[in-house]
Amino acid sequence: MKSGRAALRYAKALLDYSLESQKENNVFEEMQEIQSVMENNPALAQALNNPVLPSKQKRQLMDEIFKERSKITISLFDLLSQNNREGILEAVAYQYIVLFNKHQGKVSAIVTTAVPLDKVLEEQVLQKAAELSPLKIELKNIVDPTIKGGFILRVGDLQYNASVAERMKTLKRELITS
Repeated sequence: MKSGRAALRYAKALLDYSLESQKENNVFEEMQEIQSVMENNPALAQALNNPVLPSKQKRQLMDEIFKERSKITISLFDLLSQNNREGILEAVAYQYIVLFNKHQGKVSAIVTTAVPLDKVLEEQVLQKAAELSPLKIELKNIVDPTIKGGFILRVGDLQYNASVAERMKTLKRELITS
């Protein structure tokens, strides 16, 4: 994600301000919505990152798309617009979610599999993820048939790739280099 440091600074400040205002849960929900909308609309992210588009138009775009929001989120939009940083909105939302979850004692774990997990496998994955983090694990399963089999487990910043596709790439590299 581009502008990681700047996004993290904005997210920390946003979390501190929302905690002071006791509105952290509302802001969390808004950041989830922002991240979801930005993730599902790459054209929006491109527009906010476009250096040719004036900051005023970017701000209007943010106001039109994210209509119902708190004063704290409006302040974030104002600050990003003043500093010509609208392009990092998605990164700020992502970082806020991570920081909020950490504050709540939770961490997200994403497991990518070729087929949906059943309850038994989900429990096994949760146990493995619990070994990687002392925080409460919130597991999300993403189905991606391109990994062909196995799984990719991501807990916070750690990633363990045990997919068949990755093993095939590794084998191919070894065969080419030997």
